[in-house]
Amino acid sequence: MHHHVWFETKYANDDRIISQMSLAAPLVPRPPNVGDKRGAKTPKPALKTILLFNGLPKFVKPGQVQFLSEDCPVKTCYLTGDKKDSSKADAVVLGGRHPHTPSVKPQGQVWVMWGIESPKYWQMPVTLGDRINWTATYRHDSTIVTPYEKYVPHKYGTLKQGTLKNYASGKQKKVAWFASRCKSNNKREDYVKELAKYIEVDIYGPCGSKTCPKFSAECYNMLSNDYKFYLSFENSNCRDYITEKFFVNGLGNDVIPIAMGAHPDDYKRAAPPHSYIHVEDFRSAKELAEYLHKLDKNDHLYNEYFRWKGSMKKINTHFFCRLCAMVHEAENHRTWYKDIREWWGGEGVCRTEQRWTDGEPHF
Repeated sequence: MHHHVWFETKYANDDRIISQMSLAAPLVPRPPNVGDKRGAKTPKPALKTILLFNGLPKFVKPGQVQFLSEDCPVKTCYLTGDKKDSSKADAVVLGGRHPHTPSVKPQGQVWVMWGIESPKYWQMPVTLGDRINWTATYRHDSTIVTPYEKYVPHKYGTLKQGTLKNYASGKQKKVAWFASRCKSNNKREDYVKELAKYIEVDIYGPCGSKTCPKFSAECYNMLSNDYKFYLSFENSNCRDYITEKFFVNGLGNDVIPIAMGAHPDDYKRAAPPHSYIHVEDFRSAKELAEYLHKLDKNDHLYNEYFRWKGSMKKINTHFFCRLCAMVHEAENHRTWYKDIREWWGGEGVCRTEQRWTDGEPHF
């Protein structure tokens, strides 16, 4: 394991989250003092001010509380949402649907672009140009990677309880899809229509004929108990863009998620092994449907997709802890993006075609 904290191309596949989480408090050199007594304590690192320029979201606690409540390895940071602090802040976090920016950027101040939307639905302002130092997004090449969820292997190897259950038991229905946006950038709705010719697909929400209260326990219980597969189709095909549609609706509900959105390689990096099916594993929707029918008839093959539950666990990636620790390191790592708009939405980041690959199955 390389204990690197900053993005380097040669370690491009590592998201650096674990290394960043274990960053300790920086060592502060003792000020030279002629009459220094032996055993004098090293001074504590100075408090760093982090301004969330669009204000503090509801889930974020102000001041030092966020860092203390998460028991961060480095707690010496102060969160504020007050724009009046913009000139004296050590770091300014920009984000939101329409990110505003301070008019002036003092020397040495770190600007962080924070966002979890797809580039197709979230554009960077032209004014940002080369002023962004760090990124905090779900992209694995961000400075601070902020995935929707992260899975790591259990410390204790494989746990039995995840693999003993028959996950097909009692399920009478095949495929479910919850969707609120009926016309999407990647034309996922066309794929669903095609798939539905060959296997039953129940569509919940405004795009279909069935209803279920969004994000309700009742809805998720129904998904877990009645359905074998869930369409975790994102609204756009962009690198690393894998959202709660996959992690929560799919992996969190004892169904096999069928993925469309990010490149197949991105799912391999982000998801537990053999936990999902990617549409690009098949040449067509018809071929995918045939495979789903095969799994539907064979409980052993179906249950293979849940073996990971015995060996992987979900972790909290402590974004604010990592941000605080890295702001303390910022002076030693002066970095910036030449053109943040190019990095975020340039060539190769998103596709309007439905496939990333040439149609050859990856099975």
